Amino acid sequence: MIAPMSSPNPLSISAHQILQQTFGYDAFRPQQGEIVEQLIGGGDALVLMPTGGGKSLCYQIPSMVRRGVGIVVSPLIALMQDQVDALRQNGVRAAFLNSTLSLDEVREVESQLHRGDLDLLYVAPERLLLPRTLDLIESIPVALFAIDEAHCVSQWGHDFRPEYVQLSILHQRFPHIPRIALTATADGATRREIIERLALENARQFISGFDRPNIRYRIAESRGNARDELLRFIRNEHQGEAGIVYCLSRKKVEEVAKWLATKGVNALPYHAGIRADVRARNQQRFLREEGVVIVATIAFGMGIDKPDVRFVAHLNLPKSLEAYYQETGRAGRDGQPADAWMLYGLQDVITLKQMQASSDAPEQIKRIEHHKLDAMLGLCELTSCRRQALLRYFDDELAEPCGNCDTCLEPPVTWDATIAARKALSCVHRTGQRFGVTYLVDVLLGKGNTRIRHFGHDKVSTFGIGPELNQSEWRNLYRQLIAHGLLAVDMEGHGGLHLTEASRPVLRGEQPLHLRKLSRKKSMKSRERKANRFADQGQDKLWQALRSRRQQLADEQGIPAYMIFHDATLGEMVENRPETLVQLAKISGVGAKKLDAYGEAFLDVLNEYRNLEDDSQSDSEEETLQLFRLGMDVPAIAAQRGLKETTVYNHLSKGIERGEVPLREVVKLEDHQLEAIRFALEHHDGGKRLKPVFEALEGEFSYEVLRCVRADVVGG
Repeated sequence: MIAPMSSPNPLSISAHQILQQTFGYDAFRPQQGEIVEQLIGGGDALVLMPTGGGKSLCYQIPSMVRRGVGIVVSPLIALMQDQVDALRQNGVRAAFLNSTLSLDEVREVESQLHRGDLDLLYVAPERLLLPRTLDLIESIPVALFAIDEAHCVSQWGHDFRPEYVQLSILHQRFPHIPRIALTATADGATRREIIERLALENARQFISGFDRPNIRYRIAESRGNARDELLRFIRNEHQGEAGIVYCLSRKKVEEVAKWLATKGVNALPYHAGIRADVRARNQQRFLREEGVVIVATIAFGMGIDKPDVRFVAHLNLPKSLEAYYQETGRAGRDGQPADAWMLYGLQDVITLKQMQASSDAPEQIKRIEHHKLDAMLGLCELTSCRRQALLRYFDDELAEPCGNCDTCLEPPVTWDATIAARKALSCVHRTGQRFGVTYLVDVLLGKGNTRIRHFGHDKVSTFGIGPELNQSEWRNLYRQLIAHGLLAVDMEGHGGLHLTEASRPVLRGEQPLHLRKLSRKKSMKSRERKANRFADQGQDKLWQALRSRRQQLADEQGIPAYMIFHDATLGEMVENRPETLVQLAKISGVGAKKLDAYGEAFLDVLNEYRNLEDDSQSDSEEETLQLFRLGMDVPAIAAQRGLKETTVYNHLSKGIERGEVPLREVVKLEDHQLEAIRFALEHHDGGKRLKPVFEALEGEFSYEVLRCVRADVVGG
């Protein structure tokens, strides 16, 4: 979704025309305009922009302005079709070249290239590097090269692709054609590697930051009932909505997907072990149907362009903060509220540590992977704002706590764990530094089982010294001791723990230790059950009707529903109720091609609901006005009539517009505040769309207040 800017960058008329007429957006987001200008002028660019920030427009529009075709290097063949379909919906001439095409189809695309009939061509790096493809590119005018998911060039990254390293050939063979490398995930070291490997030393860098404020981060320790917690989360907060659930193993993917399906969730599995045709079909269903939940290993998701994924859930710990950020970033690409939800446990920590220790990677890479996992564990165990810590890892600062993560919304309880930690560490030492957590906890709790007696550990000083904590609490403590680097998993892969040098000050009582307290209640508090997208019942019915029409049109063409219009665009239709094609064209996301193709179909739905509401609402509005005249305020009217306050304000705004209710009796504003709102309305097309007015006033006034003032201006 492209949010309006108060003062867009000066650009060529053609770039703005394409933005508005083809893509249906009023203005560029911050930095988008500068990037477009840089490429149109022939310069190179390195772009780091969060997922959903509008990276694609940065190379799509210059490709349409400059002479020739824009060549887009994309790492996933499976998604090229959808990327091209989405562009064609907007009237953009786009195609792709990959191994899914027949020989005749390849020849047709090549003919289009030679005829100059394409604005954009998507190609996989493997195909691009073929001598035949490079020769083809040399024979045609090329507008630019766009290298998407550029972090794949980094050998230290989580998505390393060897083919990406060879893309430096583009600079060697086509030195005068501008190049743009784009990624949503790159720390300082990865950015430097991208620049070096792709020969972008002279490129202008555009770093938009990493913050995704619409995503709520929530992490909790698993209490052994992760599936039940996940189901409760989906039912309470995301019933019927699209989501992704990540698991560490293929076996767990299959088990979780099957179990969720038995509980009524439209869940499908995805991993590399599934037959290719089944895997492709599941991915297509996820992209093209409403409300599908995909359960997957990390093999799923890179480049996913589905904007309405409302949640990403992890049932296992990711290997790094880069992986976590990339995977959670697939939620809420449309800018609407979304959840990044994770449960993790002790076994995750041990398994990942064992995997690192037993890998054949060089020691240098092992050390980097160890550092990345420690950073991931640090995010899980901290007690301060998670978003601040996550952004800080990527050299991005957030001045104040975000207020939209679990540690901000429900600050965790901490406790002085110094004595308990000394007992836990001492037990590791007394038992020979070769046993796993379950065994150590049994010793601390004084369980004289056969194995403990066999090793004689019922005689050690730590036997039975830990009755103050239960089994779950001791396991939680051991997990945190590993996460804080006081214990390490053995190199043999059997899960045994041994002391690290960092444990000695704690063990000797020289250093206190404060840790998160394991909650005795359910592991993660759910938000209040979400009822409807719109509080007003009539609005929600219209919203569902618009979604239904969108799905019908998408099914007829065999494309994902979001390619017709994004949710945010439908939301603006509900909010603004356009009555004509001219008014509909003012809705963000409605370009000329889509207006022509779908405008009448959506106006039919809007007009049908307008006619149905006219009769039913007139009596309801009159009742609200009568109660208001009797001296009742908005909350009192809403309570008595069982309505949302938003609905009451809507009724009152109609009365204001007809001159039946004085504005100042409804909203209590100072003269200068009223003047500011009226000025903003005047400079934003009379307030036909309230969102630009709301943003221009920096959110100082609610939409209800703005609607009432607009009614007064219209009625006056």
